[in-house]
Amino acid sequence: MSEEYNSDNLYEQFAQVMGQTQDLVKKMEQLQAKIIAISEENVELSIENKHLRQVIKENQPQRNKDQLSVSRQNLKELYQQGFHVCSEYYGKRLEPNESCTFCLDAIFGHDQGMMK
Repeated sequence: MSEEYNSDNLYEQFAQVMGQTQDLVKKMEQLQAKIIAISEENVELSIENKHLRQVIKENQPQRNKDQLSVSRQNLKELYQQGFHVCSEYYGKRLEPNESCTFCLDAIFGHDQGMMK
């Protein structure tokens, strides 16, 4: 009788482990479905993000870092014509072969918004 009890107990344990395994498989399938949905959404958002970046880039004015703004180009032309464009000596004539660091900084220096 002890063998029967052990066999029954063994069968119950097996049935219990089998039920737990089936529950685990169901949870894993649910988790897999969620992972797939999140991955698909991630791909869609990545494509949309790339598209939006491209649209933004196309709608922004094209300006290279080396290219001067229109106002700085005007200052450069005045400077090349022989006039100071710096705040210190603005409008005064440059001496022949003279260069002015302040003028060059006004023309080619960093944008005011970038300086701290």
